[in-house]
Amino acid sequence: MMALNRRTLLRGMAASVALPYLEAMSPARTSAAEAPKRFIALFQPNGVYPPAWDVRGSGASYEFSPILEPLRVHRGDIQIISNLGTNAKGHVAATSAVLTGTPLQVTANDPAFVPRMGISIDQLLAQKLGQSTRIASLELGTEPPRAGGENNLPISFASTVSWSGPSTKVDPEISPRAVFDRLFGAKDARQAALENKSLLDRILEDSKRLSRKVSAADKRKLDEYLTSVRDVEKRVERTLAPAPETGWKPLSKITMEPPPEGIPSKRDVHLRLMMDLLLLALQTDTTRVVTLMMAHGFSRQNFSFLEGVKGDHHSISHHKESPELTLPYTIVSRWYISQYAYLIERMKQIDEGGTSLLDRSIVLYACELRDGNGHTTRNLPIVLAGRAGGLKPGRHVALEANTPLANLHLTIAQRMGLELDKFNTSTGVLSDLA
Repeated sequence: MMALNRRTLLRGMAASVALPYLEAMSPARTSAAEAPKRFIALFQPNGVYPPAWDVRGSGASYEFSPILEPLRVHRGDIQIISNLGTNAKGHVAATSAVLTGTPLQVTANDPAFVPRMGISIDQLLAQKLGQSTRIASLELGTEPPRAGGENNLPISFASTVSWSGPSTKVDPEISPRAVFDRLFGAKDARQAALENKSLLDRILEDSKRLSRKVSAADKRKLDEYLTSVRDVEKRVERTLAPAPETGWKPLSKITMEPPPEGIPSKRDVHLRLMMDLLLLALQTDTTRVVTLMMAHGFSRQNFSFLEGVKGDHHSISHHKESPELTLPYTIVSRWYISQYAYLIERMKQIDEGGTSLLDRSIVLYACELRDGNGHTTRNLPIVLAGRAGGLKPGRHVALEANTPLANLHLTIAQRMGLELDKFNTSTGVLSDLA
C-alpha cells in the first residue's frame, strides 16, 4: 500500500481538493498524541427559556430538558455545563464575551469609537494550531451585520464572536460560494457552473490515479468523500443561479429585501450548507479552528417555517412569561440544538484511523444570554461535545454559581495544548471537565 502525506491534494484546472484521513496516511503519523485536535464553536442568539433548558440532576444521572432532548442520542458525547457567566449588559456586549469572557467596552466620548476587550479563544488557538493547516481559522455565519445601536455600542459588533485582538473583530463569511471557493481553490466556480463542469470533473484524472494505488477501504472512503463534496457543490451552485422568489415576503421589518445572490433564502437550507462546509474543512484538515454564528447576536430571523412559531426570534425572546411566546421560543431553541446534534452525529461518522473526528475535537455550543426576556448573562446555556485533550463527556457539570466563562476558555486552551495560566478575565481552570 502506498504511503500518503496528510497534505496530499487532488488537482485539476483552477481547483485543488484536500483529502480526508486515509489508511495510506498512517505511516506518516508517529503517534496518537500527535493527531490533530480541533476546536469548533457554535453560537446561538437571544438566549433560551430557562425552565425548558435546565436539566434535573447532576453528574451522569441527569434528566434531559425539552430543549436539550435532541441530544439524548449523544448523551455519552456531551457535557452540559451550568453556572458560567459574563455579567455583560445587552446583546452586543454579551455576544462579544462568548469567546472572550470580556464584555465589549469603549472609552467614553471616544471619537474613533475603538472597542477594547480581549482576544477570543478561537483566534488564540488559531495562532498555534493554524501553523499546521492551510487556513488558520474559519469564521462562518448566516446573517450580515445590522445597523443600529444598543447601550451606545454598534449592533454590527454582534455579528461575530471572533476577535483577533483587543479592538479587531473578525467578520464571519456568510456566502456558501465564497467558503467553497476558499476550501477548494475553485476560483472559476461561476464559469464552471455555466459550462456544467463540476469540481470533480476537473480533478477526475487525479482522483482516478489515486484510486488505483490505495486499498479497497481507502477507495471506498475516497468515493464517499468525493460524493459528499459534489453534493455540497450542487447545493452551492443552486445559490449561484437561484430560482425566482415567487411571492417572496420580508422575514421581518429588518429584512425588507430578498437575500442577495449567493445567499440561500431559506434559513434552514443556509445553515445546513454552512455546517456541511464546516465538516469538509475539518475532515480534510484544512483548518482546525472554526466558529459558526448560527445567527447574528441580535437576530430577528423569522422562524415561521417551524410549526407553532410566528414572528422573529428576538421579539419572541421577550416573552414576559406568556405561554403564547415561551412555547415558540422553546421550539426555536430546540431547533438550534437539533442543528448541533446533526453536527455531532456527522463528526462521529468521520473516521480518523480508529477513532472519530468528534473524539479529537472540542465542540462548544453557547448563547450570549441565559434568558432573552431579562437579558441575564449568568448561568449561560453551555454544552461541550468531544473528548479532545482528555475531556470526559456524559455528564451534567454544575459549577459554583457565577463562575467566569473565561475559566472555560482557559480550560479549553490548556486541553488543546496551549501553555497558558490565565485567559482574559479567568480565575482558574475547570478541573471537573476531565
